[in-house]
Amino acid sequence: MDFVDVRNLNIITFVRFQLRLIIVCLSASMSLLHSQKAEAPNKRAISPVLAPIEDKPGLPRVLIIGDSISMGYTLPVRQKLEGKANVHRIPQNGGPTKNGIANIEKWLGTGKWDVIHFNWGIHDLKFMPDNKRQVGAADYQANLRKLVARMKKTGARLIWATTTPIPGGELVPARRFGEVADYNQIAAKVMSENAVTINDVNAWITPKLAEMQKPRDVHYLDSGSEYLAQKVAREIQQALQPAK
Repeated sequence: MDFVDVRNLNIITFVRFQLRLIIVCLSASMSLLHSQKAEAPNKRAISPVLAPIEDKPGLPRVLIIGDSISMGYTLPVRQKLEGKANVHRIPQNGGPTKNGIANIEKWLGTGKWDVIHFNWGIHDLKFMPDNKRQVGAADYQANLRKLVARMKKTGARLIWATTTPIPGGELVPARRFGEVADYNQIAAKVMSENAVTINDVNAWITPKLAEMQKPRDVHYLDSGSEYLAQKVAREIQQALQPAK
């Protein structure tokens, strides 16, 4: 083999080595990208509304239980009661009463609660594809009784928040609900029989719906959540006062 042939052979060997190296690097990069995509959901930041808080020693402990309406007023309530109470909330949307039955032990935990402010209703009222409410009236009442009985065992002062208004007509996204007044009436009966304080946020927000509720939606603008927070914080603060 002459000199030229040897040189050509060295070039071919070098090119093959470089190609193998490129393939290995590409494979490693694809694997890393795959891994990062798989891990991405686990690294998603928790909403400040749902994130746990650290208790400040010496302050009473308050727990907020409720759906996305309560999620809207949690942070402003916490701000209004800063230095007066440690305001916690359940780490999720509370959903219907059947979800409360399934999770109440986990939500209450083992710590002491001084006040529990709670609501279930909108999700119970929602009509499902079978044209039935997610939780029927009889089950709604039975579930509320079980939940109230369990929360009373904590020794906390209980505050029931009435279910807020649902606009008439077509909603966005499209959903159908039963009458809020029917379930608020059921809840009022259960709360009265159990000496639970009723925070009528429904009556509080109703005069402001046109300016504070999102169009064709059950949720509220920031101004609406702030307005609801005023009433919620006031009721909680009153409940924290020593009994006379």
